[in-house]
Amino acid sequence: MVNKSFEFLFDFGGPNSYLAHKVLPELCNATGATATYVPILLGGLFKITNNQAPMIRYAETPAKRNYEMLEFDRFVKAHNIPFQMNPNFPINSLHLMRGAVAAQHLGCFMPYVEAIMAAMWEGGANTGDPAVMKDVLDKAGLDSAAVLAKAEDPDVKAELVANTEKAAARGAFGVPTFFVGEEMFWGKERLRQVEEEIVR
Repeated sequence: MVNKSFEFLFDFGGPNSYLAHKVLPELCNATGATATYVPILLGGLFKITNNQAPMIRYAETPAKRNYEMLEFDRFVKAHNIPFQMNPNFPINSLHLMRGAVAAQHLGCFMPYVEAIMAAMWEGGANTGDPAVMKDVLDKAGLDSAAVLAKAEDPDVKAELVANTEKAAARGAFGVPTFFVGEEMFWGKERLRQVEEEIVR
């Protein structure tokens, strides 16, 4: 039986979320499945699960860190993805992720995602700066005032927290994480397994 939808847990602040986002259309076309994007806050997830970013976790294991970067570069080249490391990395993604939840409520979610992803990981924009974030949304033709105002809604903030806590409760510890039903897959390298589970 084909599972026609799966969940994609992401945070703009993680470049691997961007890479997964860029290849998901190919997976969806191949399987006929729909990706349901779930905004979470990676920093919050790290705190709940006692996890750390690779640059911290592997600080004293340079061989591991270097290999992770090698695999990262291989993925970019294999899928011909436009990418440049953001010179402002790491970027605090709190307002960006609240904005994602706000955009879901305002009916402009995917244009918002496309605009922020491209600005961060193709254009090198410091989207952690609210003024830059506003400019990115304006240039994408989105109502930045409405998105930014909605992002301050207590219910939107609570929804992002709830998304993050639910992710941790289901076993997630980083991004990108995928759920096909209740089967969890972590990392862009697991996309082949995600595809196999969808069509199984």
